[in-house]
Order: sequence, then structure tokens, then C-alpha cells
Amino acid sequence: MRSAKISRQTAETKITVEVNLDGTGQYDNQTGVGFFDHMLDQLARHSLIDMTIRAEGDTHIDDHHTVEDTGIALGQALTQALGDKTGIRRYGECHLPMDDAQVRCALDLSARSFLIWNIDLPTPKIGTFDTELVREFFQALSTHGGITLHVDQLHGFNSHHIAEAAFKAVARALRQAVETDPRKADAIPSTKGAL
Repeated sequence: MRSAKISRQTAETKITVEVNLDGTGQYDNQTGVGFFDHMLDQLARHSLIDMTIRAEGDTHIDDHHTVEDTGIALGQALTQALGDKTGIRRYGECHLPMDDAQVRCALDLSARSFLIWNIDLPTPKIGTFDTELVREFFQALSTHGGITLHVDQLHGFNSHHIAEAAFKAVARALRQAVETDPRKADAIPSTKGAL
């Protein structure tokens, strides 16, 4: 029941996202942007959210619309799969080391989107991928997933390691947050009674 499929089509992109929150981290992500696919694979694998993404975008211009719109569609899919959020843990956090890099993530599936982004990617590109698009993806995911998302870099000098640590840290925190809390599996985790 905790699954969703979202299709999004604009003049710039055509995207389909399928997620299963109770998966095992299986993935099949094809966006036409190689480094981004690698990061989405990490997001699925370490969150244990099964994820299938197909994206066609105007990559002859650049990768911006494809990356941002994928974040939008993935955020919408997570929101749909979570439903009214009964029984979830709601909060998640992770300190993720990757070689020289260490990234900390804390998040709240609050339905109040807010991004704190303290990440410094020292190079403008990773291969052909514009590093500024890492933030664009997480901004879109936070906004359309209703996620209060804090991502902080503690260490790091290699852009690939920092970016990958960010995706993995968010994934691990997301894994915690979407899991069912066995002590309160029948309740919405808020004194308001709604999220």
C-alpha cells in the first residue's frame, strides 16, 4: 500500500517515478544524465525504497530541467506513498562518511518544506555534471515532498565524494523516517493529529 507512481510532463521534460517505501532498495533509474543516475541509485539502495525512474529531458540545453523535475516528481511520489503518515517514525538522521567527506543529514517528514544546505562542492563539474544541480535536486525534493531537510558538510575536498555522501546521508535518514514505528503503528506522529 505504501507505493506510488507519478507521471509529470512539461514542454521540457517527461518523467515517470515509481516508489515502494517497503522495498529492499532495488532500483532502475534512467534519466539520460549518468552521474545523476548513479546518485539516484545510491538514494534508492541506502533508503531501501524501491525506485524506478524514467526521464526524458532537454539535455541538449543542459541537465537542469531533468534533474529539478525528477526531484519534483520523486517528492510527489513520496508524498503520495506516505498517505496520511500513520505509523511512520517521521524523523531521520545520519552522519555519513565517504573517504575525505562527511555529511550530516537530519530530516522531518513534516509537510513543511524547508531546505538548509551547507554543502560546498569545490568544482563546478563532476565529469560533465554541473555540481550546482545537486542542491537543485534536493530543493525540489524537499519542496514537493514536504520535507524539512537539513544537509551539512562537516569535511570534504573531493566533489564526487561530497555529493555522494550527501545523497547517501539523505537516503539513510529517509529510511529511518519512513519506517513504521512498532510502538505507534496506528498513530500519526504529531500532537496535532495530522501531518
